[in-house]
Amino acid sequence: MTKILIIADHDGQTLNPATSKSVACATEIDSASIDVAVFSDNVSEVAAQAKQLDGVSRVLTVENEANKHALGAVLAPQVVAIAEGYSHILGCSTSFGKDLMPRVAALLGVNQISDIMSVEGTHTFKRPIYAGNVVLTIEAPADLPVVATVRAASYAAVESGNDAPVVAVDCNAEIPSHSRFVELQAGSSDRPDLQTAARVVSGGRALGSAENFELIFTLADKMGAGVGASRAAVDAGYVPNEMQVGQTGKIIAPSLYVAIGISGAIQHLTGIKDAGTIVAINKDEEAPIFEVADIGLVGDLFSIVPELTAALD
Repeated sequence: MTKILIIADHDGQTLNPATSKSVACATEIDSASIDVAVFSDNVSEVAAQAKQLDGVSRVLTVENEANKHALGAVLAPQVVAIAEGYSHILGCSTSFGKDLMPRVAALLGVNQISDIMSVEGTHTFKRPIYAGNVVLTIEAPADLPVVATVRAASYAAVESGNDAPVVAVDCNAEIPSHSRFVELQAGSSDRPDLQTAARVVSGGRALGSAENFELIFTLADKMGAGVGASRAAVDAGYVPNEMQVGQTGKIIAPSLYVAIGISGAIQHLTGIKDAGTIVAINKDEEAPIFEVADIGLVGDLFSIVPELTAALD
């Protein structure tokens, strides 16, 4: 029987929505048995959220002080220790999953499948390559466990009406000492998180400066939106790199994406291809962004954006 283990992505208190989307992927593989594993120093809050996800059979918890901070090197041996008997081990295609899952695959002696975007069979999947220009079909060996990450932008979150049992698991894996948590440096913001926001406003190099990027922040605040940026804007120093959207940044799938002063390089389009509605504002009517935009507005952003912002008052 197909047994699927999903490794929960969380910050110690809140379950990352990408975990719910991984459950959605798992239900396409086989909904017979889907377990979610929560690793933390205090599992109660996250486990309470995970057990509500529709389709989840059980929530397995591994509580250990060593799991206070999510380090792939620390968690991977523990994942392998509880993964015996599972045919599929899935993680989110987030920074957490990209750190953890290749280590799990290496310890199990299998190849990892990255960025599952659709399920064609229990061991057959599709994933994007070449910046999304090509979709590759992969068939994994049926006699080996499948270790994979799930592309969150390709799935909708499952509903939350379940009440799966929570089971504490004894894990006797040896915790490696070669990796340790030093500190986390992260900016704080009242705006919605870029990767989970329903609406995102992004700015490009055409803004010209960090000061001018305030136009984007102001509009986003009026819309209750997250804020992103093109790689060119990040490289120019207008905003920090955690705001970058695209192939080498964050892959997002908001219901509304507003691209302002962004030409639309293929690397950027890779990051927004699953957005519901794309609105583009650019003075160059030949800009590639207009080829994928649902709504396009040709004009000077320094005139258009303040007008849009004022109209939202």
